[in-house]
Amino acid sequence: MKEAKDRGLLARFMREHGLERVFPEPLLPHVGLYRFEPGEFLCRQGDPAAWLYVLVKGKIKIYTTSAEGKTLILSFKTPLDAIGDIEYVQGADILNTVEAVSAGFVIGVPYARLRQHAADHAPLLRFLLDIVSRKFFAKSLSLSFNLMHPVEVRLASYLLAVTFEEPDAPDGGRLGTSGLRDAANLIGTSYRHVNRVLQQFADEGLIERGRGFIAVQDRAGLRARAGRNIYE
Repeated sequence: MKEAKDRGLLARFMREHGLERVFPEPLLPHVGLYRFEPGEFLCRQGDPAAWLYVLVKGKIKIYTTSAEGKTLILSFKTPLDAIGDIEYVQGADILNTVEAVSAGFVIGVPYARLRQHAADHAPLLRFLLDIVSRKFFAKSLSLSFNLMHPVEVRLASYLLAVTFEEPDAPDGGRLGTSGLRDAANLIGTSYRHVNRVLQQFADEGLIERGRGFIAVQDRAGLRARAGRNIYE
């Protein structure tokens, strides 16, 4: 990530998301705005944790990796959400990998400054409690979702989450076919099974399969296939 040295834009995001009351005045000089690009890792599972990031624009995906190298998608996140909040509270290393789906911005502040200026700041503590509570609820739903629903439902949900209609979405929000093996791992199935289901979706007119990409043609149809069980 690169720091966006634009205090005006930072102030705008702070106002839009009500963060002015979350961060106390002495902490504000240490708060920065950082831009990320599609496919960029904001943090990786097992790395030392040193920053709290608050997602204020864009979309990210969060997944965990087993010792055998298998990955399991936990959720996709849009604003307002936080990265490094559980690690800050627990004093732990990064729990899950966070990867950018779109371009976007996070507000970042080092843990050391949080402990120095906001360790007992009630609005920040309430903010963290709310975020952490929602994450544990979402994780419970995600795990049951992967275990209890067929691949067709999981893949429809995944496609809805990674392809979206936004002006700065890469390739118009398309999914590159080079990422299909990762998609198979993330939703907990085989690459061959993913291809079979994608062909089924294409035959039904839900998606378009082009050379090197997959594009959603019928979002309403995919939502009907996914039901209410989506990763977001």
